[in-house]
Amino acid sequence: VQLQASGGGWVQSGASLRLTCDAPQVTFENSWMYWLRQAPGKDLEWVSRISSDGRARNYRDSVKGRFTISRDLEKKALYLQMNDLKVEDTALYYCAIGNKWQWTIKGQGTQVTVSS
Repeated sequence: VQLQASGGGWVQSGASLRLTCDAPQVTFENSWMYWLRQAPGKDLEWVSRISSDGRARNYRDSVKGRFTISRDLEKKALYLQMNDLKVEDTALYYCAIGNKWQWTIKGQGTQVTVSS
């Protein structure tokens, strides 16, 4: 399954970025979609997820109120709008598919670096 994340970059604290995940082979209506990230020297962690029906959107506490997950069924794309970025958001970001309990397949990541 091809999952290609893009949109990362190097920004200053407080800036915004919008990540995109192109997933042409994914049937979004059958899959929970996730955004994951891995900071240097740290474990992979989930950031946000959206349910297969699009009704449920969950965020880890540290990004609540700043990040928004969305999707476009027609374009087969998943998005992560990231506002008010903080240094601690610096990580390699991945999109992934899975179910409501766990992500199962992740794609290539995009680097987000936030400087103070």
